[in-house]
Amino acid sequence: MTITSDSVREKLASEDFGERITAVNQMRALEPAIAFELLSIASADSNARVRYAAVSQLSGVGHHNKDSAAELLRDRLISDPEPDVQAAAADSIGALKFTQLFESLRAVYDATPEWLVKFSIIAALGELGEPKAFELLKEAMGSTNELVKTAAIGALGELGDERAIELLIPYATHPDWQTRHRVVQALNHFAQNATAQDVLQQMTQDDSEIVAQTAKTHLEQSNP
Repeated sequence: MTITSDSVREKLASEDFGERITAVNQMRALEPAIAFELLSIASADSNARVRYAAVSQLSGVGHHNKDSAAELLRDRLISDPEPDVQAAAADSIGALKFTQLFESLRAVYDATPEWLVKFSIIAALGELGEPKAFELLKEAMGSTNELVKTAAIGALGELGDERAIELLIPYATHPDWQTRHRVVQALNHFAQNATAQDVLQQMTQDDSEIVAQTAKTHLEQSNP
């Protein structure tokens, strides 16, 4: 069956939320301008799964109408009653690099009790590329939630602020190999920093083969 804007609109108006979910998925086949219009409608759906699907997909078409996309995502981040949808909004904000929404991200991070929302905000800050995010990421390194802390490690690497190196070094000997692996990946973003490279060299001797090999690979790529 051919997917058209009319057929998708029809499904989106269905009382069956399964049909509406299908409509959101089919929007990938539409022109970006049309998809954005319909995703904007779906992002206010009464069903959280439909809103989640729509908000997640906005990361791919939000550039078509940046001002409207930013306003919509800010609303879902702040006002949606479902943490999953708030988290999806944070993800899309990061992917679209809407740096103007950094203060909204920080406000929600401070206010929410939901670890998933906090995790998604911190993970998004690396992609966002907003220099002001450094202090919030530094704060997140002290989180009692290990997933949030791990997300902060990765985001600090992506952000590229060399002040992060001293925050990352203590985690190079963390008992969890997955955390150490994330540290290796983060330090790789500082290929021109001697301290970061020295730590990577030390991590080539890590007890975890995966960590050690990743460190070796990054060093080889930095020094061909």
